[in-house]
Amino acid sequence: MGPEVIVPVSGIVMIIALSLGIPLVRAYSKRMEAASRTPALPSDLVARLERIEQGIEAMSTEVERISEGQRFTTKLLSESRSAPPALPAQSAQNAQNAQNAQSAQPAPAEQKPQQNIPNGTVLVESARRTS
Repeated sequence: MGPEVIVPVSGIVMIIALSLGIPLVRAYSKRMEAASRTPALPSDLVARLERIEQGIEAMSTEVERISEGQRFTTKLLSESRSAPPALPAQSAQNAQNAQNAQSAQPAPAEQKPQQNIPNGTVLVESARRTS
């Protein structure tokens, strides 16, 4: 076997090796890259992350409830300020007339003492019912 046989045979072997080797190397490198992108997490870490996620969801629900209550309170306050007053204000003349009418009434002769009822209610004798 001389150089005239070895050179063509080695050329053919090299072409076959390259045509098979390049796709194999590419597939292996893609597999290694994919494995490094998604590292395997320990099970205790996964469980811990799930608990943290549940806690955050619970807190977000509570924050939403608080904000809804604040919106409701703000709405009530803005409506109460924009609403007209329940009773019209008395003019100075009406207030003076009311005072004069009260001072013109005679004072009660004597006030009766208050009595304590066993359930804690205080009544004046005149407010009691008589059977």
